[in-house]
Amino acid sequence: QVQLIESGGGVVQAGGSLRLSCAASGDTFKQSTMAWFRQAPGKEREFVAGMFRNSGRTSYADSVKGRFTISRDNDKNTMWLQMNILKPEDTAHYSCAVGFRIILSQMRTATAYDYWGQGTQVTVSS
Repeated sequence: QVQLIESGGGVVQAGGSLRLSCAASGDTFKQSTMAWFRQAPGKEREFVAGMFRNSGRTSYADSVKGRFTISRDNDKNTMWLQMNILKPEDTAHYSCAVGFRIILSQMRTATAYDYWGQGTQVTVSS
């Protein structure tokens, strides 16, 4: 069983930055694929960024590419999402997810992930 706890959300003005953290329990963290998803009111959950297993290979949604950076520290069982140049359209509930049987082509698919955190709210004001 893996537990994920996100933190770092808040309210920020457009153009500002936030850093989300996702702390994971369990000693199999190193072999997992980790990702961030978000869901805005009235919209479907969407993939934001992910890191495939321990390869360092990352993937980003086009809408955040160049502004967001995903990183992880396996020794600390923690993943981060650095969000810069935030826009009002980035406002959403952000959740981290972990999967242990994900192949590369599934990294953007929410249903491929095994565990989810409760999420943290990010609000960007214009």
